[in-house]
Parts: sequence; structure tokens; C-alpha cells
Amino acid sequence: MSKDDSQTTVQAMPVKASPGFVSRIRTYFLTGLIVAGPVAVTIWLIWWFVTWVDNLVRPIIPVAYRPETYLPVNIPGTGLIIAFTALTLLGFLTANLIGRRLVGFGESILSRMPIVRPIYRTAKQIFETLFSKSDSSFRRVGLVEFPSPGMWSLVFLTQAPTADISERLPATEHVSAFMPCTPNPTTGFFFYVPRRDVVDLDITVEQAMTLIMSAGMVQPSGDAQAQGRLAALAQTARAAQAARQAEPTAAE
Repeated sequence: MSKDDSQTTVQAMPVKASPGFVSRIRTYFLTGLIVAGPVAVTIWLIWWFVTWVDNLVRPIIPVAYRPETYLPVNIPGTGLIIAFTALTLLGFLTANLIGRRLVGFGESILSRMPIVRPIYRTAKQIFETLFSKSDSSFRRVGLVEFPSPGMWSLVFLTQAPTADISERLPATEHVSAFMPCTPNPTTGFFFYVPRRDVVDLDITVEQAMTLIMSAGMVQPSGDAQAQGRLAALAQTARAAQAARQAEPTAAE
């Protein structure tokens, strides 16, 4: 190749244009937003929770005992500290014999009120499930085929149904499943599903919550190996379902 040919080849190669001023500003802005956005949201949520607790606790405290009465500025978080101290003291008093008798007496009064009784019992069971150390809270994450064949939804699995419910279900093992909605996981559907129709996932409840609240934008594991395992599990579930549907035909 001659010298002239080399110069022609070099000139023919496209030159990569450097990003413009507006493009660089946009990149810097998005980078700063990604860094500061989660911090701002976290601080805002903490501030909202502290302010909410303060507004609930402050009217209960007499004015003479409020810190802002003696201080020139209002210090946020005093209501949260008072609520934490009061709840801890209440738990300490309830743990002894006298406290248990007082709680039992109060529950016996509430159980005689027709409208208050179901509300109190339901709220008590929910709080005991969420904050106790038992294994009745969400323990596993799975997939069920919903809302139509070939479409899969995340569900949280808890404990098996009670004996009274199991006796009225088809003769197979069932599990309790809660399927939350996106992006608000506090609403959803609760149902009993056959254990064989659930595809177990090797992810934590926190990762599943993040996946649901982000509408799939934040995946628990983005590597190809994890996606391959998920696809294999779904394929296994479809094959098992097809085999179950073919069983009545083969029996005939």
C-alpha cells in the first residue's frame, strides 16, 4: 500500500464527535440526580415519620412537660423518643403477672363489644404476625400462573391453612399465598393455592418487595445465570401443569 492510499484510508475513517456542552450538562445532571435522589427520598421519609409521630404524641403530653416549653426552638423527634419509651415501659409492665391480668381484663371487656371485638382481634393478629418472632409471617417467595396461562406473578408464601380449611379444600397440599399489587404492595389478593402449582424462587422477601415496588425496573439479580434459572423453573412448572391436565385423559 502506497503512502497516498494510507492517507486516503485515514481520511475515510469516521471521526467520533465529542459530546457537546448540552449533552455533558445533561449527563452531569442525571448523575447528580441518581446520587442525590435516593438520599433525598430517604431523608424525606424519615422526616415524615418523625413528624407524624410527634403530631400524634404532642397533644397527649401536658404543656408543662413538653420540651419546646423550656427551649427556644422545637426539637423534632421528642415525640418519637417519648413513644418509644412509653411502649417499652408498657411491654415491661405487661410481661409481669399484674400486667398480664390487666391486659386480660381489658381484652375481656373488648371481646364483649359487638363492633369493637372483630376489629380488635383482627388488628391484634396482624400485629402479632408482623412483629412477633414466630414463623407465620412471609417466609418464602414463589411464582404462580396468574392472571392467565403463560403469565407469572410473584406471591409471598406463609403457613399452611388450618385443619378446618384444609378439610374443605381439594385433597392435595395447599399453601397460603399473598399476591401484592404494583407499585403498592399493601394491597393485593390472598388465596390458597396447591403446593405443586407454586414455583419456589431463591430470592428474599426484601428483594421481591423491591421488584414489585419498582414494577420490574430493579431486578433482584441481573446476571444471565439467574435469569436462566428463573426461565427453567417456569418451564418446569408449565411441564408439570401439562402433565396434570393430561392425567384425566389418560385415565379415560
